[in-house]
Amino acid sequence: MAEAADFQGTSPSPARRWLRRAGALFAGAPLLAGLLQLPAAAPAHSAGQDSLKASSGGGTVAVAVDSLTPSVPGDGDTLTVSGTVTNNGKQAVTDAQVDLRLGPALNTRSEIDSVTQRTSYQQGLDGAPVGGKYVKAFSKLTPGVAQRFSISVPVDKLDLGRAGVYQFAVSLSGETSAQQWDQVLGIQRTFLPWQPDDADTKTRTTVLWPLVSASHMTAQTGSDETQTPVFHDDDLAKEISPGGRLQQLVSLGKELDVTWVIDPDLLSSVDAMTEPYRVQGEGDRTTAGTHQAVASQWLAELQEAVQDKEVVALPFGDPDLASLAHNGTNVTGSLSHLKEATDVAADTVDSILHVEPTTDFAWPVNGAVDPSIVKVATSAGADKVIARSDSLVETGGLPYTPSAARPIGGGTSAVVTDARMSTVFQGNLTRASSSTLAVQRFLAQSLALNLQTDKQRSIVVAPQRMPTASQAQAIAEAVTALQDSTWSETQELTAAATAKPDAGATTKVPAASRYPSSLRKQELPRAAFEQIATTQDKLDKFRVILSNEDRVVTPFGRAMNREMSMSWRGRSAEAADYRNAVESYIDSLAGQVTLIDKSDTKLSGRSATIPVTVQNNLVQGVEHLVLRLTSTSPRRLEIGGEDFFEQRVTVSGGHSQTVKFPTSAQANGQAEVIAQLYTEDGRKYGAPVRFNVKVTEFTATVMLVIGGGFLLLVLAGFRMYTQRKRAAARDTEEDGPQEAAEADGGPENADDGPENADDGPENSNGSQERLTPEDVLTEESVTGTREDAPEQPSDPTPDTPAENADPSGTGERVDR
Repeated sequence: MAEAADFQGTSPSPARRWLRRAGALFAGAPLLAGLLQLPAAAPAHSAGQDSLKASSGGGTVAVAVDSLTPSVPGDGDTLTVSGTVTNNGKQAVTDAQVDLRLGPALNTRSEIDSVTQRTSYQQGLDGAPVGGKYVKAFSKLTPGVAQRFSISVPVDKLDLGRAGVYQFAVSLSGETSAQQWDQVLGIQRTFLPWQPDDADTKTRTTVLWPLVSASHMTAQTGSDETQTPVFHDDDLAKEISPGGRLQQLVSLGKELDVTWVIDPDLLSSVDAMTEPYRVQGEGDRTTAGTHQAVASQWLAELQEAVQDKEVVALPFGDPDLASLAHNGTNVTGSLSHLKEATDVAADTVDSILHVEPTTDFAWPVNGAVDPSIVKVATSAGADKVIARSDSLVETGGLPYTPSAARPIGGGTSAVVTDARMSTVFQGNLTRASSSTLAVQRFLAQSLALNLQTDKQRSIVVAPQRMPTASQAQAIAEAVTALQDSTWSETQELTAAATAKPDAGATTKVPAASRYPSSLRKQELPRAAFEQIATTQDKLDKFRVILSNEDRVVTPFGRAMNREMSMSWRGRSAEAADYRNAVESYIDSLAGQVTLIDKSDTKLSGRSATIPVTVQNNLVQGVEHLVLRLTSTSPRRLEIGGEDFFEQRVTVSGGHSQTVKFPTSAQANGQAEVIAQLYTEDGRKYGAPVRFNVKVTEFTATVMLVIGGGFLLLVLAGFRMYTQRKRAAARDTEEDGPQEAAEADGGPENADDGPENADDGPENSNGSQERLTPEDVLTEESVTGTREDAPEQPSDPTPDTPAENADPSGTGERVDR
């Protein structure tokens, strides 16, 4: 028997354990006497410090409760507790034993909080061991080595009394070589809810099941007809794949009676992934997405899960209401984005999930509210704000937790969630022990709340917005146990919001000064909203020239909703990168419609046309544009007879158009000309193009002198011709045919050559004869009036030679 007591899994006899303790006490007496003789100033031995820590159960051995089933035991059940014990000390623990301890019933919710905060063993408060055969013994616990245990005990052996929440603990006791007496070396506390019969009044409990993710889609789309979406990463595929966070939420949620709270942006993003999509890579390169099947499967499972369930749609992108209230309301257009996000929410959810959601609820981060947040939250049409009880704190002295619904004025209701139950699943729950403790604490708080009064109440639980997969599993386990319990019944959020409020419950929204500073530090700054406003202004300028503006307005509108998302909290650098990318993309699109640069031009006539080319590299056509050409030196060069001239422009997608402007020169010299595009409302569009025009025309006086001289030369030539004809005729009559022939150009008339042209034509006798006024009149009668004379070179026809003999500027095109 003595040997058997030393083997693992057996329990030493009570007599042997008493003898060991007595022996240790007598053996330690001389040592204690020696220690008392040491000087008072001598430092205490480290073993003494370890002794104090060990005797209080301070954690020499770590006890982990990995499972406790059933979470809510009933009559006739067997309670099974499993876990591990790990020796964290430097000395081996011998004669170790794991005990179950049942403490007293806890009367208030605050007592549950106090038990949770205790870290060391406290004799009397932690209850007595159940004892008997419901223990697990270890002969030795080696330092650093975890040992598993599992103990099962019938519930009726626990001697549970009235309904209530009982403190329940698992402890390990044993000895070390330095402390050779039995003592509690480690303990783990949890709770055991006990309500064997149906409660007379059950709490109506609403659990929100949030389906929210970070922003993944960009504003960029493909140039194809379907506008292939572009994602800035492929992380969403990981979340919706089997085992991923969002896949777990859908798989777990479909088995629960919960109210789904969904961000439409998540649905829109996954829906886009069911078709061809692209993912941004390094630089401007994108790669094809490959998770269409996963996205389709996830959406199909979600559609099935939400059928016949209440669905609350958040505004598109889940905008950060607190950031908007504190930093964005003074920036023009910020509230408009919230209104747009709310307006598209219902249609997005309905079109994808085929259920009609409610959009009456606004959910600020962590349920923290102040008057400005409430004002912004309801500005887009919501009339119910989901707050939390640690923000809307009770001040009326009620002895129980009141119902969630509270009228807070202005036709607005606050739905106050229970802070204790809503926050219990935060933190790292990847370890089974952490998850088990969270589940038991949640159930304990729920039962304690129900036992406060016989008054019917509606309670709402709102877990964290984006729970991890392990957190979601713990929440689902707790909710499943709660829905199977004897003290709670399920209720939808809308019913909880419209339930009769408690008369003594707090309805005053806390002042802005009470808003948590930790949350303020994570808010989007004013500069973020100013950048969003700048992007919107650029979009407004761009959209008015498009023939199909929806191809641009919709993706950019949704991207700006994402820029205000709650998911950017704690990720300020990533948020700034996303905003910069959206603004840069609208700049690049607007820059696809531009004026082609022109080289300097020469104008060698009094009037000419100047061509200016508009290039459209967009897929769609542009219209409603005005091209204005302005002369900076109108006294030298006029455009269309004025300082400037403008024409409407329409260019098909992927084409260019050359617009010609009439000009007139007033003086020689160089004039700068500015070409600028405008929208129809008079706002400049794009950068101007500047070029110089060099005017080289003759002055009017010079042209008049040249014209007069040319006219006289023509008349003189005609006079010479008629005089010769007359002389020839007279010679024919007087001298006969031979002399007539000589007079008609023979050698004797050689003096009629060009060298004598300046002195006038010679007569038959070789003498010069000048034109008389009568002769001039005679010529006019032959050639016609002066008005019929040829046009002067200073009045060219509209089609003048090219104004610039040099090659056109790069990219410049003309009409063919």
